[in-house]
Amino acid sequence: MDNQALTQLLSLDGEERYDHFLSLVAEEREIWILVNSENRFLKIASDEDGMQYLPVWPAEVFALNYAQGSDDLTPLCITLPDFFRKWVPGLSRDGLEVGVFPGLDSTLWITEAEELKRDLQDAMSDF
Repeated sequence: MDNQALTQLLSLDGEERYDHFLSLVAEEREIWILVNSENRFLKIASDEDGMQYLPVWPAEVFALNYAQGSDDLTPLCITLPDFFRKWVPGLSRDGLEVGVFPGLDSTLWITEAEELKRDLQDAMSDF
C-alpha cells in the first residue's frame, strides 16, 4: 500500500474506519495489535473517563504506522478464530473495550469485544 492510500484510509472518520476494518478483517481473517518487547499488548487509558481499550488494526501496515517513533512496539497478528475464542472472553472478563482502527484524527470507534465479534460475524456472512 502506498503512502497516499495509507493516508487516505487513516484520514477517514471513526465510523468509516470501523466499516473498513470490518470488511478487511472479514476478508483476511486476522486482526493486528501492538506488543512491547515483553510481549505485553498495548493498552490505552482514556484521560477523560479512565476507560481502557485495546487498539486493533485490520492490517500490519496500519499498526506499523501507528507505532512509528516507538522503539518498543511491534505488530502482532491474531487470527480471527483466536480472537473470538481467546481474546474476546479475556477482554470482556478484564473489562477492556476495543478501539477499532485508530487513525489520524481524534475520532475512534470504541466498542465492547462481544459487540465487535458480532459485527465481524455479520460482515463475514457477506463473503
